[in-house]
Amino acid sequence: MLITRPEPGAAETASRIATLGWCPVLAPALVLTPEPPGPLPPAQALLLPSRAAARALSPWPIPVYAVGEGTAEAARAQGFTEVVSAEGDAASLTRLCAARLDPAAGPLLLAVGRGYSMELANNLRSLGFRVIRRIAYAAREAPTLPPAAALAIGQGKVGHALFFSPRSAACSLRHLAEGGLTGAAPGMVAIAISPRVAAVLSAWPWRTVRIASRSDQDHMLELLGSP
Repeated sequence: MLITRPEPGAAETASRIATLGWCPVLAPALVLTPEPPGPLPPAQALLLPSRAAARALSPWPIPVYAVGEGTAEAARAQGFTEVVSAEGDAASLTRLCAARLDPAAGPLLLAVGRGYSMELANNLRSLGFRVIRRIAYAAREAPTLPPAAALAIGQGKVGHALFFSPRSAACSLRHLAEGGLTGAAPGMVAIAISPRVAAVLSAWPWRTVRIASRSDQDHMLELLGSP
């Protein structure tokens, strides 16, 4: 089972996969580096569109709106206490904010990766919210496919691959192509966390592409079946 998620999430997913009887093969497509933003301005709520953003922040008393339950759990683990969760994607987070928050009550603080979540910010602004974006981490492409992963794929030992974001999926495909492993795709089931990820994968001849019914890891793992 190829896991393309960045660390520290890749190790967490590997542990889950192993308990289900699968053999995890780690190939993080991105490398995440926290960039703690320092003092933050007052806001009516903190918006967290990813676990990486949650992990980069120190807690303070503020309502937190997380994109999904995994991000909510990461925020609670950091020490945030007032945390609610959307349904796993930016659209549901926008709906949650629109339903529960008032544009007149103050700005929204959006903690993001460098270059990420511009669409989310713009959608909220179109609803009348003032959105303050603050960089919490950077994500860079991993230099190459890990040798152990390349060997396992080349030997036909990898039958499934998990893809967690459009950018990491694109990076993974590039790594596979650069490693001369495009021919392995017909023997692999690609599991996408969302339709947007599946769209990135669609150009390759996978055995099949399965899309999680909800954009979180639990719903991805439901698609695995038995080893």
